[in-house]
Amino acid sequence: MATSTTTSTKNKRKPAHGARLTDEQNAESGFTATKALSDNLQKVLVDLIELASQGKQAHWNVVGTNFRDTHLALDEIIESAREFADTIAERMRALHALPDGRSDTVAESTTLPEFPQGEIATTEVIDLVTARLEDAVGTCRDVHDAVDEEDPTSADILHAVIEKLEQYAWMMSAENRTPKSA
Repeated sequence: MATSTTTSTKNKRKPAHGARLTDEQNAESGFTATKALSDNLQKVLVDLIELASQGKQAHWNVVGTNFRDTHLALDEIIESAREFADTIAERMRALHALPDGRSDTVAESTTLPEFPQGEIATTEVIDLVTARLEDAVGTCRDVHDAVDEEDPTSADILHAVIEKLEQYAWMMSAENRTPKSA
């Protein structure tokens, strides 16, 4: 007749019952954005959506010298603006905030000026898009410190947005610049 023996483990840890988190960070509701944090991220979101939309308007209507390079550069800017907008909106949802990317909301609250209608010369498009990139960066910088104080993770996203949009602004503006004499 076989006998069974029970082996005892030397592990004295308590059995797993799920993560022990603070009420503010519990697994069911997570960290919740304040109205101020939500509003600040919303400001960035609408500017990114508008940047992508205006970039597409420029992309379709740019004409002139260096058309192809400008056309392709606009594609990069548009793609980045869309990706950043999605990242911001998803971050807002992760923080239980409600992003609003409806066209009326964007038009009413963006800091970017309206983009001109019709064909536009490449040199003018470069200046217009550079200004809009700088405006979007300005919004990110305006809200950065308040966002960082409440949620450093969201501030890290703003850092990525600022870095890339400033790079695009430099690259776009360089197209119309002349070298400074030494």
